[in-house]
Amino acid sequence: MSVRGHDRQIDNIEFNVANIARSKAFYGEAFGWTFVDYGPTYTEFSDGRLTGGFTTGEPVRPGGPLIILYADDLDDTQRRLEAVGAVITRATFSFPGGSRFHFTDLDGYELAVWTAQP
Repeated sequence: MSVRGHDRQIDNIEFNVANIARSKAFYGEAFGWTFVDYGPTYTEFSDGRLTGGFTTGEPVRPGGPLIILYADDLDDTQRRLEAVGAVITRATFSFPGGSRFHFTDLDGYELAVWTAQP
């Protein structure tokens, strides 16, 4: 966590992963995230606004809070995710304010991607 966060805002998200290099490739290719390595068991990621980490220091624990990412082009994002091995677990659906889909990453974490477009 290289930058101090703001009071009462999400500051960091940490994923326990099986393979840091695999997770870096997955999120780097799908979302363009950048990474800073802090030894063999921890890598910080940044999406340009929020930071978090991948660690192999604990067992993989899929589940937990649903992390929702934003995308201008939902269809393109879904194609990119599927191309790097994501599994779509809930097809795109509309809700007041936009639409979204859910997917699991290579370690089984479920995330969602939404857009303001219906």
